[in-house]
Amino acid sequence: MTPDPMALTAWKADRLRALTAEDGWLNLCDRVEIPPGPQSVGSGAQNGVVIATGPKVLGVIDAAAQSFTLPDGTRLDFAASAGGFAQLRVAPFLLELHVVGAQTALRLRDLRLPRHANLQYFPYRPEWVIRADWQALPQPQTKSIGQKGGSETEVQLTHFAAFQHLGQPVTLLATHWKGDKPMFVIRDQTSGTETYAASRFLIGEEITQGAITLDFNRAFHPPCSFTDFAICPLPPRENILPFRIEAGERF
Repeated sequence: MTPDPMALTAWKADRLRALTAEDGWLNLCDRVEIPPGPQSVGSGAQNGVVIATGPKVLGVIDAAAQSFTLPDGTRLDFAASAGGFAQLRVAPFLLELHVVGAQTALRLRDLRLPRHANLQYFPYRPEWVIRADWQALPQPQTKSIGQKGGSETEVQLTHFAAFQHLGQPVTLLATHWKGDKPMFVIRDQTSGTETYAASRFLIGEEITQGAITLDFNRAFHPPCSFTDFAICPLPPRENILPFRIEAGERF
């Protein structure tokens, strides 16, 4: 496929902008599971939700009602965010209701923390822009996958991408969807040395006529490579590749 350096440059700028945003991954300072019912929140040990920093009592959270009550009795409501989780500003924090399965946790971002990143990439490799077959499974399948920082979770599989590498067939399962685009969680022979050990993520593009574009120059590190307070899916066995992919984000 014809390289588009300007498009890749724009993608890298968007990637950095999202990472360093107020609701990015660089200022995440805590993640605490919320017990059922309204719970007091603060750094004091007496709270139902004890956070690592901040005032002894920040307020009371009601995850079911998606509300937060300040110590003076003012009620604030969480609002939907572009990331899919409800958020609320309570100075100096950005609060987020992070739902994994049936469990809701309070994810806390400290808006006072610096948010700087120097992302590194392999040199552009046009051979790693692949037009793969995009095939539907005969019927949807439920698959259990591991998560870094969390327990196993179940995903619904509906499609896979297939292509050839060095004369050998490669099949990648799309385990997640981001913005109506399939996401592949992959690991290859650069993992643990040049790239993050657990995985990298890749979003499929340009799905037309039974084909999908896999641009590995846009493979990127997961949130858990930046913070211990993220939960990230691990690759299924099919997506652990026995070769090197020297393209995309690296250390």
